[in-house]
Amino acid sequence: MADRVTVIGWDGSPLTSAARSALSAATLVAGAAHHLALPEVPPTAERIRLGSLGLAARRIAGHRGTAVVFADGDPGFFGVVRTLRAPEHGLEVEVVPAVSSVAAAFARAGMPWDDAQVVVAHPRTLRRAVNVIRAHGKVAVLTSPGAGPAELALLLDGVHRTFVICEELGTDREQVSVLTSDKAADHTWRDPNVVIVIGGGGTGQALAAEPGWLLGQSPDRNRPGDRGWARPQADTGEGESAQLRAAQLARLGPRTGDLVWDIGAGSGGVAVDAAALGAAVIAVDADPQACERVTAAARKRGVQIQVVAGRAPHVLENLPEPDVVRVGGGGAAVVAAVADRRPERIVSHASTRDEAEAIGRALTEHGYAVECALLQSVGLDTRTWTEQERSVVFLLAAERPVTR
Repeated sequence: MADRVTVIGWDGSPLTSAARSALSAATLVAGAAHHLALPEVPPTAERIRLGSLGLAARRIAGHRGTAVVFADGDPGFFGVVRTLRAPEHGLEVEVVPAVSSVAAAFARAGMPWDDAQVVVAHPRTLRRAVNVIRAHGKVAVLTSPGAGPAELALLLDGVHRTFVICEELGTDREQVSVLTSDKAADHTWRDPNVVIVIGGGGTGQALAAEPGWLLGQSPDRNRPGDRGWARPQADTGEGESAQLRAAQLARLGPRTGDLVWDIGAGSGGVAVDAAALGAAVIAVDADPQACERVTAAARKRGVQIQVVAGRAPHVLENLPEPDVVRVGGGGAAVVAAVADRRPERIVSHASTRDEAEAIGRALTEHGYAVECALLQSVGLDTRTWTEQERSVVFLLAAERPVTR
């Protein structure tokens, strides 16, 4: 095992005395090509070009001597420290940090970033990173080959954002470009790069009057009166009670990185609550007035929702793949079309047992595990404790079996 492992963050600034001291004693140095070309790297040291961090960590663990690992930015922030400290490698490391590439990118843009989401985009996480961009007004994306600005822009089809693309930060080839997302796919971008994504008309558009207190959260999302979900005041007489919407939301379980379809969005109650939980949401409704209500509800709550006017199932054909779906209207035919897209969960409801059975059959035939419950809620006037409104509805929740 290496006698000593020092991880040095590099942001283009001159190396600190601690970094130079560690390098002078190194018998092995690992890093990218621009790190290994630094004049402070001892000419006699073994050099490892970082590709697979796991392979490099195993070589370092087997090295007898003193090792130095270079990383761009702060190596403890989505960096190599986590891999090196993994139990299978058994490495104890000392860290000499530098300014993170995210902090450097926002500095180049002259913007605060305490209210920004920060995501890592690899080919396997690209879709989820795009969903975070859909859901939030300010996002920093640490990209990778195959999951860069062009790929982000392509998956954002129909959603307009501003990209601030920072290429090769800290090097003499550093470049910062500002352009709209629809133009980003037309260029070839140099790695490494950080993309700051701004826009959508929700949070992140303007500086709040007061600073926030929690990283990644705009004060707009925690305004007085916004506590709670499925609030009764969102009901508009469309036959969906607050209790039903709460149960639907619980079965959907929307989370950050998910894309939610809300088909037959109506007043937008479920769509807005799902967005407030951090998910990206596409609300679909055939009624133009319903689409206007959803847009207004999203603006009032300070969340971002893409509203699509059209009738399901035809309007669903060109939408990006969902993670979870609520079907608020259209019955078994729409549910079957949704099941063809294989989301993890589908939630729907029915006013009659025959309709519930038809929806349940459609889901079962598509291989989903289905549960159904008859929900009854009665609103009471607490001044007289008399019944005000009664709702009886079948709630269906389906889950796609996990394949291993």
